[in-house]
Amino acid sequence: MAQEKQSSTVADIGTVKIADDVVAMIAAFAALDVEGVACMPGDVTREMISKGGMKKIAKSVKVDVTREGVKADLSVIVEYGYNIPTTSSRVQKRVKNAIEEMTGLVVIDVNIHISGISIPD
Repeated sequence: MAQEKQSSTVADIGTVKIADDVVAMIAAFAALDVEGVACMPGDVTREMISKGGMKKIAKSVKVDVTREGVKADLSVIVEYGYNIPTTSSRVQKRVKNAIEEMTGLVVIDVNIHISGISIPD
C-alpha cells in the first residue's frame, strides 16, 4: 500500500494526506512534458500512466516525502539530438514546479538519471 504523508491542514477542518504514488505520478507527468524527453524506462509514456501504469512508474520514479520536503529521483530516456544537461535541467525545474504547485510540498532534490537515448527509425 502506498505510504501517505501529511501535507497541510485546510482551515482547521482536517488534514490532507497525499500518497507518495500521487507525488510520483505528478513527477512523471511533468518530466514527460519536457521537450526532448522521449519516455521513461520500460516505454512509460503519458498514455500508459493515465491508464494506471503505476507499477512501471515505480521503476522510473522514486520519491521520498519527509517533513523536510520531497526528494525525487527520475530515470528518463532523452530523444537523440537534444542537449542532455539542458534537457535534464528543464526536467528538474518542471518536476519541482509541478510538485510544489499541485501539492504545496517543498521540493528539496530532483535527481535525473539518463537511462538511454531514443534514436528515430
